[in-house]
Amino acid sequence: MRGAGLTKDRGEVAACLSAYRFGVGDPTTQLGNGEFWRASFTPDGPATMRITYGSELLDADAWGPGREWMLQQVEAMTGALDPGFEFVDAHPAVLRAQRNHPGVRFGASRMLFHELVPTILAQRITAGEAIRQWHRLCRRLGQAAPGPRRDLLLPPSPQALLGHPAWWFHPLGVESKRAEALRAVGRHADKLWGWSRLPVDEAAAKLALLPGTGQWTIGSVLGSAMGDPDAVAVGDFHLKNVVSFALAGEPRGTDARMLELLAPYAGQRGRVVRLLLADGHRAPSFGPRKRILPMARW
Repeated sequence: MRGAGLTKDRGEVAACLSAYRFGVGDPTTQLGNGEFWRASFTPDGPATMRITYGSELLDADAWGPGREWMLQQVEAMTGALDPGFEFVDAHPAVLRAQRNHPGVRFGASRMLFHELVPTILAQRITAGEAIRQWHRLCRRLGQAAPGPRRDLLLPPSPQALLGHPAWWFHPLGVESKRAEALRAVGRHADKLWGWSRLPVDEAAAKLALLPGTGQWTIGSVLGSAMGDPDAVAVGDFHLKNVVSFALAGEPRGTDARMLELLAPYAGQRGRVVRLLLADGHRAPSFGPRKRILPMARW
């Protein structure tokens, strides 16, 4: 099934869609060579979408029971519904990043369950560990995706997460606290479709009721699932340092300091963060890296 063609800039589309991929080898989401593939669940059942984007035109196909719902998300997912924002009286680093990346847009997948599961896995561990755990979990519990791609998997279903006790996740490197948070999301997965259509503040309040879903997790998913340009991942290990260094020249910061520096950009704080990251801002590193020992080998 084919969606209507839309005029989009190739680089802007790729940058927007990259927010949905959890690691280069994500079994559910692939991006490259002018194509974006995602297998996921919809209110109507599983589906796979393919978005193709060239120098001028964007097109989409979908397969599976949820194909119609998937095609209805194309405009939102590619950032076509984000009007953007032009910073005028802003920090030089923000203005420079805006000049270098003028087409930063926020897409909205409306797939809260799909965005939540890998984000919960990323709580309190390194990005590399989280990506490996997400890939392993998909390969253990994910089913084959509808459509022509034999290498694409659906994410673990809510029933699959609920069908395994917390201790089952331990060999994958997932301790009981995160495992129970995954199971809580699975238990309330049906509610997430309605929550994804609420105003952002209301959706955030609903998500906060889920055990194991805190401020960092909510801030991490609102940008990609609901297209919120103000979403900030408070509690992130690195982000507070990146913002503090970029906007104040301070190599180390706190969440309170980060929010203070972002306060003038209320309503667009997430866009500021995305611009700074896109422009290559990083905090300086001190000392050697720590060796990571997988939890299953403790």
